[in-house]
Amino acid sequence: MISIQIEKSRISGALRCPSSKSYTHRAIAIASLAKGKSVINMPLLSRDTFATLSASSALGAKINQQGSRLNVAGKQTLYAPENIINAENSGTTLRIFAVMAALVKKGFTILTGDASLRKRPMQPVLDALTQLGVECYSSQMNGFAPLLIRGGGIHGGNVAIDGNISSQFLSSLLISTIYAKSPVSIRVRGQQVSKPYIKSTIAVMKKFGVTIDYEKDFLEYYIEKKKYRPTEFDVPADFSAAALLLSAGVLAGRSITLKGLDFSLPQADSKILEILKDMDVEISVNKIRGEVKVVGSEIIEGGSFDLIDSPDLLPVVSILALKARSPVKVTGIAHARLKETDRVANIASQIKKFGATVIEEKDKLLITAPRAPRNSTIQTFNDHRLFMAFTIASLLTEKSVVEGAEHIDVSYPNFLLDLIKLGAKIDYQ
Repeated sequence: MISIQIEKSRISGALRCPSSKSYTHRAIAIASLAKGKSVINMPLLSRDTFATLSASSALGAKINQQGSRLNVAGKQTLYAPENIINAENSGTTLRIFAVMAALVKKGFTILTGDASLRKRPMQPVLDALTQLGVECYSSQMNGFAPLLIRGGGIHGGNVAIDGNISSQFLSSLLISTIYAKSPVSIRVRGQQVSKPYIKSTIAVMKKFGVTIDYEKDFLEYYIEKKKYRPTEFDVPADFSAAALLLSAGVLAGRSITLKGLDFSLPQADSKILEILKDMDVEISVNKIRGEVKVVGSEIIEGGSFDLIDSPDLLPVVSILALKARSPVKVTGIAHARLKETDRVANIASQIKKFGATVIEEKDKLLITAPRAPRNSTIQTFNDHRLFMAFTIASLLTEKSVVEGAEHIDVSYPNFLLDLIKLGAKIDYQ
C-alpha cells in the first residue's frame, strides 16, 4: 500500500484533461470489430484501458501504438483466445468482452479479473446471452467471474435485461449484437441508470457507421444485422477527471482552467457544470474553445443532487460538501454500491474522519460540513476514484495521509503530477 502525505495547499493554473476512459474502451472494442484499419487518436492509456487492449488482441485484433494514437486492424471473425482474458479491475472490459466472446467462431473464452472485479455482478449479462442463444456460465455458478462463454455466434431474438445495476450490461449488448444471426430486440426492465453512458455507446457506434433504433426513454432497442466500418476516432477529454480537478479548484484553488474539453459528445459527468452552478461556484464555460474555469470560494451552497445518471460524481459531490454552508443531499446512488467498492458506505465512513456529519441510507447520503476539516488518515479501499477525491479533500487540512496511491493508474496515471503542477504539497511516505 502506497500512502501520500498532503499539506494544506492553494493551487492555481491551467491543465489539459486526460482523455476519456469510457470512450477509449468503446472505441477500441468497436474498432476491433470493424474489418479493416481504424485509427484512435488521443486514447487514455491506463490500467483499465490496457485490459481492453489486451482483450481485443486476444480475440484477434492487431493493435499498435504510434505516439498519441492507436492503429487497430479489426476483424469480424473472432477466434477463441489462446489464454484467459484478464480484465484486471475493469468492469467495462469484462462486460463488453463477455458479449464479444459469443461472436468467436468456435471454442470457449474464459474471462476473469482481480479480486474486486470478481465481486461485481455479471448475472444480467449471462441471462441476456442465454436468451440470445449463447451457452455461457459463471464458473462458480454464482453470477460472478470467472466466466465461460461458448462461441458460435449470437442467435438473436428478444431479450430483457435489468437496468438498475449498471449501464454497462446494455452497452455490451448494443456493441456486439449488430453481428447477431437475426435481429435483436432489447427491453430494459425497471429504471435504466447512467443513461448518458448508453448515449456514449450509441455515439461511438455511429462514428463507426452503425445506427440503431431505440425509444426516447432508453428502455427499448431494436438492432438489425449491420457491419462496422473502420474510421478515425478522436477520444474526447474526460469529464470524470475534469470533475475532480474542478472540485480541487473550488476547494483549494485561486483559479483553475481546464482545456481540451469536447462538448459535442455525451458524457455523464459533464453534469458537474450544472452542479457547480447550483452550488453558487464562480464558473465560466467556453464550449467553442473547450475550456472551463472555476474560482475558489471560502464557502459554497449546499442542496440536493440526483446522481442516478452520473454515479461517478458521488465522490466529487461528497468532498464539495465539506465547504457547503448548508447540508448536501445526494440521491440516486444505490448502484454506486456495486462499483469497484461500495462507494456509498466507504465515502460515508471516511468523510466522517474530516469532521463531517453523515447520514447514510441505501440510496442517499446527507452530508453536513464541519467547521474546519480535521487532519485525517484516509483509507480508499483500493478504489482509484476515492483516492483522488480524498486527496483533493485533504488539501483543506493542515496535514493528512491518504492510502492507495498505486491505484490511480486505473484511470488517471498523472493525477498526482498534475496536482503538484498546480501547487499541491504532496509527498510520498
